[in-house]
Amino acid sequence: MRTLAELPHPECKITLFGMNQKYIIKFEQGNLEQTYKIAEADILNGVNGVFELLDEDFMNKVLENFNNMRSSFIETYNKYN
Repeated sequence: MRTLAELPHPECKITLFGMNQKYIIKFEQGNLEQTYKIAEADILNGVNGVFELLDEDFMNKVLENFNNMRSSFIETYNKYN
């Protein structure tokens, strides 16, 4: 897997990887991460085409997922401590 690019964002780290004719978009926030895979053939304009997918609406959903993930983990963790 090779790193193709990083996209600055104030609320999470975004890294784009390439592997086996797929783009892998990784979002990290603290100890949580989300990963999305898409075939290179499905994207026009290469790396720039991938970054075009990351519009405001999608990013809001990614950040909402992080909030849900964090809440779920804290809830589960607190059951056993």
